[in-house]
This record gives sequence, structure tokens and C-alpha cells, in this order.
Amino acid sequence: MKAPLLLLCLQLSAISISAQGPAVAKLEKDIPVLMNEAIIPGMAAALIENGRLVWTGSYGVRNSSTGNPVTAATIFEAASLSKVVAAYGVLKLVDEGRLNLDQPLIKYLGNNYEVEDERVQLITARMVLSHSGGFPNWRPEGGKLTVLFQPGQKFQYSGEGFVMLSKVAELITGTEFNTYIKKTVFEPLGMTSSSFNWETPFDSLLVYRHDWLGKPSRRWEGHGVNAAASLRTTIEDYSKFLIALMNGKGLKPATWQAMLSPQIKVNDSSQVAWGLGVGLEITPAGKYAWHWGDQGDSKCYFTADLEKKNAILYFTNSYNGLSISTEMLKDAIGGQHPAISWLGYTKYDPAAPALLSDIETRGAAIALRAYREKGKGLAEAHINTIGYLLLRQKKIDDAIAVLELNAADFPQSGNVWDSLAEAWMEKGNNALAIEYYQKSLTLDPRNNNAVVQLKKLQGK
Repeated sequence: MKAPLLLLCLQLSAISISAQGPAVAKLEKDIPVLMNEAIIPGMAAALIENGRLVWTGSYGVRNSSTGNPVTAATIFEAASLSKVVAAYGVLKLVDEGRLNLDQPLIKYLGNNYEVEDERVQLITARMVLSHSGGFPNWRPEGGKLTVLFQPGQKFQYSGEGFVMLSKVAELITGTEFNTYIKKTVFEPLGMTSSSFNWETPFDSLLVYRHDWLGKPSRRWEGHGVNAAASLRTTIEDYSKFLIALMNGKGLKPATWQAMLSPQIKVNDSSQVAWGLGVGLEITPAGKYAWHWGDQGDSKCYFTADLEKKNAILYFTNSYNGLSISTEMLKDAIGGQHPAISWLGYTKYDPAAPALLSDIETRGAAIALRAYREKGKGLAEAHINTIGYLLLRQKKIDDAIAVLELNAADFPQSGNVWDSLAEAWMEKGNNALAIEYYQKSLTLDPRNNNAVVQLKKLQGK
């Protein structure tokens, strides 16, 4: 697998807009190596310096089965980087006096958004944009949207809030959300290849997602707008937006400053916080805006130095795309980035897919016994990934065996017990699922997924 992927990951196209500096040289040298080591089939990257785009690079393939190359015109999923664009567009309504950041959103909607909790009446645009409205990330499949805590009390990442906010924007403007964003964001910034909805050119230009092992999984061709996640774009288009964000273009100074000012901490650390629609890092070396995108087999990232106006942006069509973020940041802009630690993505370890392959070949019992005998010590995240991949394949007993091993190795991690609970819920053992969700919540009181699942299970 290594040799073919090395060939696929050779740089296929790049532009240099000014004299290449040391950061460009490092990126051009390291990206093919990083892609090969992490089995990332396709990628596009951009470097911004002093508020100007100085370099983009296109690498690898859109689809590892067909070998179609990634080019400057290739469309990638922006995933949750969509939220930053959506926030910027909504803040234009604040500038126009049509939206009050601190007015409850139901005042605009005229209803309770089908939420059976009176606390929904307290949720404002500021809370949604800073992920403190109290919604879970997504409502349970087939279930109702709930409010998990008093709005404004703490950070809880939520795509649902952005969907709600986009509905408010549509009511205010009388325009479908993508049409509004196209008029107020895409067209003014010259983003000619971007859309929150499916466009005909995407048929031939959009990348396919790839799993942990570099195999094509699917291509997200869904129609309809999701303000939290459905933006598809090119590396150059999103770079134009990022430059506007760093330079304050298109927003009033006070609104721009509010967007890039801490509204709420993500945890007890004083270094990672959320502004209005964008993550923030406040470090001794400087202040950074950042965001990540994760739609399973498609991942992306940006970090922008708000003082120096330098930034790195990259898109991948791979499950493993965020495993190289530390190296990308080091090459491009340097500095310390506590957000990377907070996110918890680990460097790709080839021993992990080897274990998965062994499980698929010989079964979990034999493969895990051999793993123990060899004294292997994979990271918690890698074992968890193996468990979820087996769940996706409906190999539930093997998945449970893997996740039980992870719980034995990392008994103080709330996340491993949450995963094990999900596996037992898939198995149909609600008693064990409840027990392990409760254990997860004890270890990690911030685990709102456990709260949601416990309500669902105990309701049954």
C-alpha cells in the first residue's frame, strides 16, 4: 500500500503568488510525506502571510480508485468550517440592525422551534454562535431536539444551533440561506466555486471521502442547506474568505472585534475559548482564530494568527486528515496551539490498521490475544476508532471486545465508557448501555451525549 500511495501523494499542482519563503519550502517538502504516512489520498493547502494568499498546493487524488487528481478547481467539503462562513453572514444582519445578538431567537421565529423545554425561549444568536445555547451537537436520530442545560451557562458544541439560526436569517431576509450567503458573502469576496447547496459542477469536481485505510467510502451528494456543515468550496475560495476574516473586511469594526473576542471558555483552560462562530486561542505568543471540520471520512482545518495576519488552511478527503495538524501548523506559522490538544486527534499509527486487519481476518478474540502478547500499546483514540469501524461493519461482538479492551486500558476515560455503552446499545443490551453511560457521565460530567442517550434509554 505504501508505494502506490506515495506516488498518488506527489504534488500535482501549486501556485506561488510571491517569492517562496521558508514556510512554503517546508510545506512542499513535508506534505507528500505526511500524506503518505497517514494514508491521506487527497489534499489541498493554502498559506496566507501578511493578509495575502502567497501559496496554494494541490496533492494526490479525488478518488483513490479512479486516480483522478486533485487540482486547484477541486471541490472539498468544508464540513464545520461552514459555521465560520455562516456566522460571518449572520453578523452582517447584526450590522444592518436586523438581528439583535441578545434577543431570544424564538422572538424572530414566532414559535418554540418544536422544542419541549421552556429554556429554548432564552437562547440567543450570541449563545448559538459561541456554542453556549444548551443544544446537543445533533438531536438523536428520529428523536426530538432537547436543551441540555441553562442557556449561556457553558460551552457545548452544537450544529443544531446553527441550523436554528439559519432559519431565523431566512425569516429576516425572506431569502433561502444559501441564496442570502451567495449575495452577501460569496459574490462580494469573489468566491465563485462555493455553495451550501448542491451545484451541478460538483458532479465532476467534488472529492470522494476515504476511510482510515485510504479506501473510498462515499461522496456526500446531499441536497439542501445545512448552515453548520454543508458548504463545499475550493482551497482558493475559502482562502479569500479567511483573508476577509483576518482583515475585518465586510463587517463593522465593533462587530468584527466581537466575533474575534472570547465569549465563553471551552473548559477550565484560559487559552481556548469561542468567539462568535470561530474558535480562539489566547497564548503568550499571540492570538489565533481557528476551526476544524470533521465529517468522518472528510476533514479540514485552519488556524490564523490575528496579529501577524498569517494563516494555514487545508482540506482533505480522508478520515486521517486531522492527524497531521500539528506538523502543518509547525511548518506554516509555528507557535503553540492548545486547541490541538483540546481536540484530541492523535498522530496516525500504522499499527492500528494492522490490528484492524488482523481482527477482520482472524476475529477479535485471536487478534486481541496476540496484541496483548506482543505488548502493543495503541493510543486510546486508535482503539476507539477500530471499535467504531467494526460497529459500522455490523461486527458488534468484535466491536464490543475491542472497546472492552480500551476500557480496561483507559478506565478513567469517560469517552471509552461512552463508546462501550453505544456498542452495547447496538447489541440491544440496554441495561449495560445505561450502566456504562452513567459511568461515563461520572468520569466526565460534560459528556452531554451520555445525558441524551440516558434519557432515551430510560425513557424506553
